[in-house]
This record gives sequence, structure tokens and C-alpha cells, in this order.
Amino acid sequence: MLEILRNIVQEVNSAENLAQALEIIVVRVRDAMGTEVCTVYMRDPASGRFVFQATDGLNKDLLGQASLAAGEGLVGRVAEREEPLNLERAPAHPSFRLLPGIGEEDFSAFLGVPIIHQREVLGVLVVQQREQRRFDESEEAFLVTMSAQLAAVIVHVRVTGAVYLGKDEARPPVPTKINGIAGAPGIAIGTAVVVSPVADLYAVPSRQTHDRLGELRAFKKALQAVRGDIEIVASQLGSQLNPEEHALFDVYLRILDDATIGTEVASRIKGGEWAQGALSQVMIEHIQHFERMEQSYLKERAVDVKDLGTRVLAYLQSTEQGQPDYPDATILVGEELTATVLGEIPREKLVGIISVRGSGNSHVAILARAMGVPTVMGAVDLPYTKLEDQELIIDGYYGEVYLNPDEDFRKRFEDMRAEDAALSHDLESLRDEVCETLDKHRMPLWVNTGLMADVARSLDQGAEGVGLYRTEVPFLLRECFPIEEEQRQIYRSQLEAFAPKPVTMRTLDIGGDKSLPYFPIEEENPFLGWRGIRVTLDHPEIFLAQIRAMIKASEGLDNLRIMLPMICNVAEVDEAIEFIHRAHSEVLDEGSAVKLPPIGVMVEVPAAVYQARVLARKVDFLSVGSNDLTQYLLAVDRNNARVAGLYHTFHPAVLHALQAVADAAHLEGKQVSICGELAGNPAAAVLLLAMGYDVLSMNATNLTKVKKAVRNVTLEQAKNALSAVMQLDSARQIEEYLQQFLLDSGLQGFIHPRLD
Repeated sequence: MLEILRNIVQEVNSAENLAQALEIIVVRVRDAMGTEVCTVYMRDPASGRFVFQATDGLNKDLLGQASLAAGEGLVGRVAEREEPLNLERAPAHPSFRLLPGIGEEDFSAFLGVPIIHQREVLGVLVVQQREQRRFDESEEAFLVTMSAQLAAVIVHVRVTGAVYLGKDEARPPVPTKINGIAGAPGIAIGTAVVVSPVADLYAVPSRQTHDRLGELRAFKKALQAVRGDIEIVASQLGSQLNPEEHALFDVYLRILDDATIGTEVASRIKGGEWAQGALSQVMIEHIQHFERMEQSYLKERAVDVKDLGTRVLAYLQSTEQGQPDYPDATILVGEELTATVLGEIPREKLVGIISVRGSGNSHVAILARAMGVPTVMGAVDLPYTKLEDQELIIDGYYGEVYLNPDEDFRKRFEDMRAEDAALSHDLESLRDEVCETLDKHRMPLWVNTGLMADVARSLDQGAEGVGLYRTEVPFLLRECFPIEEEQRQIYRSQLEAFAPKPVTMRTLDIGGDKSLPYFPIEEENPFLGWRGIRVTLDHPEIFLAQIRAMIKASEGLDNLRIMLPMICNVAEVDEAIEFIHRAHSEVLDEGSAVKLPPIGVMVEVPAAVYQARVLARKVDFLSVGSNDLTQYLLAVDRNNARVAGLYHTFHPAVLHALQAVADAAHLEGKQVSICGELAGNPAAAVLLLAMGYDVLSMNATNLTKVKKAVRNVTLEQAKNALSAVMQLDSARQIEEYLQQFLLDSGLQGFIHPRLD
């Protein structure tokens, strides 16, 4: 049965349009189950009715004409209840309704199952027989399984069909929305440029060569050509990225180094394999090695290896490397986009990015946020190969892509984009203003950084300090652990840039979705595994070197604060503090006169919320990492498109946890800050202000937005809003309340409604 399921899904996957896909389904399912009738009813998005769309066994003349409303007839009942209906004598059921002319009068047995994709009922799959009998459990299980597997395939085929309708002037286009993951905020309207490699590593045959020297020369020539391409791209991005971000391209060059992959390919050529075959075999082995790993960072490295291998293969195949003609408003679209591909497009023409794969933590998403380009990642239902030259709309706030927008819909997004631009211009005047409420309550705004490129932007936006410096970023951009002196220089540059403003450096936070390529962590469940402080306490040689580097870097500046990530118990804090004191003593013994910096704990797991007060007694400050705290409280992976709708930053449990942490810190007389994405949300900032948070830390692009919100309210208004919100039972109610609060406070520019 499993083989039958697989074959049907594969055949439907190859269908050119929805009608063909549905025809395959009804024929193959009827044959597989040995029934007399198989029919598919599809929901019409415009009317909400379930249309008689495909059949094998009934009257095909009425396809597309006969229909039932939700709740009407047996089909409507299946759709409304969203569960199977298995009847021995269908006409005797009180919900039975005969659709005239389709020819089901003689059929008694009925089994219908809903076709559901991401909570949306797409249609109903039905099988019928003349004899009075109830379909057995195995038959029902088969049809349910079939429906579940076909749902995503039907969506893909339906979207592909919508793309073709958009290209067919004889038929009206169908406006279509595809859900993904928000990668970088903003609205983009432009023309799709699809990136697809011209060479296929998986299509190269194994072949023996009689000219090993010639093949070796060809390979080295291709290798050198790709190196040249990467160096050109890195040079073109010189005005936009800093040296640390450019280190990403150095990683690419080292992958191609003669001492690594290059040596393996050359060895196979010397053994008699032709250059293309040797390259293909070596690259595929490395790609598969990375793809088998659980950690998202290492999977992203597989994308990089595939991209580089394909580029070398293209030169070996003497493929034309012509420069594409990029339209003025280019939206880059691809299955697995890389930083190299991104860098090839003139920045002034790039308005948006869509990647079928990847998450908000991939290299492309990181660079997109740095460049201010609206981005959607993980758009798994997008038929990207069919989108060349199509007009697209990106909603980077909600991670949504729109195909075939009509004039009215397009105008609404144009208005939203214009409002964003006007708001940004208006906010520029606030850069040098104090962040305080109308009744003069001060709220310091700090920034989250990780790259040197963040420094100038942060200071330009009026940042008063750094609430989170991600020390793992320099580690991620290298091929081995940076030595202590190298770390000291990196940290010194950050501390000097912000001095005398405070800089909070989080100790190495790897694991989960941030594994180092040279220190892989393979686990069944990495987010609940060996990460954050757990790793560094197990490796004191890494931890001590980093702490010493931090302390040495602060000499003469004294603006360093050290923060410990992923703390879940007091013992971890005690052990970490002991190491920090030891490192400080070692630095003093070396002759440096430097103070012991303040030490803080990140609250990002539920256990730390409940122990916040005892943790506060141990350290100088607490800082909430709201991204992970929300993820752990709600048991939702925010990088997973399938459950992204369950990740609610305004969930009542999250807000009550945040209030508990603030209260616990203040009971011990300690400062409490927040450094997650929530801090950069203007509406959330008002609530955090009322909760008593002492510092809000966020991305630099949100500083003036939050400042505008704080300066437009009084502390009393904020507390009243918090009091009202804490009485509400759902995230939706809270979001609706806050939207109205923003409107009443003259902050309507911060409201970004979904435009469905």
C-alpha cells in the first residue's frame, strides 16, 4: 500500500495543472481501492462552495458546474466537520442531498475525507459503491493517508496553475498567496528574477580519461575562474559590508582551496576519472554529509558547497556565464540562495528576496537584514522555477508572497510601502532626542550587534549602549576557533566604538541552530540539547580564553558587561562566575589593571523565569531573551513555516512571564533588560515600559520607532494599557487591543495589517 501511495503522489507531482492532477487522483485512487466511483470536490475561494471538480465513475459533463455549500449534503458535512464520513447507506443519512444529473443515484456506500493543508480545507475526496456496505478500517485509513499526502501536492499544483494563468492573457490571473517565514521586514513590489544553476552536479556520469594532465589543467582553470568570480562579488559589496561580513567570502574561497576539496578532486583525476566526474563525486559526498546533519547552520553550509561545486562545473562545461539583465525592481527568487548570488545583483536594483528553503538565521537572511531588503524565507509551496518575469509582492513583516495581484490589491501594498518610507523619513528627526515618556520617564534604548557594520548604524540611530553583542558571529565566520588575541582585538573594536557607553557581551552561544562548522554538534533535538552555557562550561579552555579576551579588551575603557546564555539553574551560574573570577585573576597576574566587569544572566528558558529572583541575587543584572523564551514557553520552532502561526509574541503566558522576571529583579535591586525582537516592537515597548524594564535592546533599525512610541505616551497610559492587556485571554485579543492603543496614541504608522 505504501508503494501505491508513493506512486500516486509522484504522478500527481508531475501534473502540469490542477485539472490534470485531479484527474490522476480520481483514476488512481479508484483503481487502488477497487471502488466504482472516486470524486474530488474542490473549495472555490471566492464563493466558499465545494465544486464537483473531477470524477471517475460519475457524469463528467457537470464538472465545474455542480456544487455544495459548506455544511450542505454529505460532502459539505465532511468539509464542515473536517473529519471522515463512512456510510453503508448514504441516501438514508439526514444530511444526504442528491446533486441532479451527476449520476450518483444508484450508489449506496459512501466514504468521504477532507483534504486539508495548513488548517485550510481545500476540498473533499470521495469514493462510492453500489452495494450497501461500510468501507473497512484499512480502506478508510488508506483514503485518509492519501488525502493528507495529496494536500501539499494539490496546493503546489494549484499555485503553479495560478502562475500560468498570470502569463495567459486570454484568461484572468488568479491572485494567490504563499506563506513563508519572515526573513527581513518591509514591503517589496517587483519583478522576479529566478536563480537556477545551469550545471547539475547530479547529472554528471563517471568516465575514464586518457588525458589526466589535461583534465587536471581544466579543473584548476575552472577553480581559478570561480575564485575570481567570488573575489569580484566581494569587491562589489565593499561599500555595503564590513570586514567581518566579508569573511563569509573568505570561507567560500577556503572551501575551494587546493588543500581541501581541491585536493580530493585532483586525486580522483590522477586516478583516471575525468574532471567533471571527479568534481561531481567529491562535491556530492560533501553535500550529503552536511545535509544529513540536524543543525541548521551546517545545512546552510551544504547549500554553499553545492553552489560552489555547480559554479566550477559550469566552467568545466564551458557554459556561457553571461550577466543577467536585472530589472530596476528585482525580486531575487531561488530554491537555496547564497550570499554569493545575492552579491552579484546591483544593490540599487534589488528590492526583495524569496528563498524556498532556509530560515531567519541563514546567511542570506542575515545579510538581507543588514542591507534592509524585505525577505521571505521557507516559502516551500512556491513554484519558483515558473516565476521568471512575474510581478510579485513581498510582505516581509508576515513572511508572505503574493502572485498575480490585481490593481486594487497592488495599490494597497504600494500605499503601505509609501507609508513606511514616510514614517522612516519622519523618524530621522528623533535620532538625537531623549527617549522618555510625555511625563519625563526615561527609557534607555540599546542595540543588539554582532558585526562591525552594526556599529555605525547603531550610533547613527542614537543607541545608548549595547544590550547584546553576539560573540558567536566571529566564531561562525571562521574555519577554526579564533585565538585569544584575535578575540581581544575583535572585542576591543566593539568596546572602543561605543565607549563610554556600556557593551554587553554574551559568552559563546552555540548549539541549537548555531553550530560551528569546525565544532559540529550532532543531536536528535538540538534546541533542547548541548547549547549555550552548557557547551562552554564543558569546555573551560574555550570559555576561559574568551573571558580573558573580553576582560583584556576592556582595559582603560571599563564599559564591558558579561552575559551568560541559556542558564537554567543556579549551579551553572556559580560555576561560570568562578571561571570569570579565575580569568580576571589571570589577567591581573599578567600586569593588566582592569576591573571585574558586571555579570548578568539571560532569562530565556522557563526554569529561569521561576528562579529569576535567586538568579538575580547571584549576578548584577538580568536580561530576557524573548525570542527563545517565547519559543520554549509555547513549544514552537519560530523558524518552522508549518507552526509559525503558533508563535505569538503577545501570548498571555509570555507577557506574564516577562512581568514575573521584571518583578523578581527589582525585588533584589537589580537592573533588568530585554534583548529579544519583542523589545523592538513599538506596542510591546509600551508594555515593557509599564512592566518596569530598565533597558530595551533591539536591532538598530527599530530604535527610532520605539523612541517614537515611548515619546507619545505617559507612564500612566502605558500602565493602564498593561493592566487591560493582562486581563485578556488570547494573543489575538491582545494584538487587537494594542492596535487600537497605537491608533489612539497617534501611532497608526506602526500598524501593519495583513492584506488578504
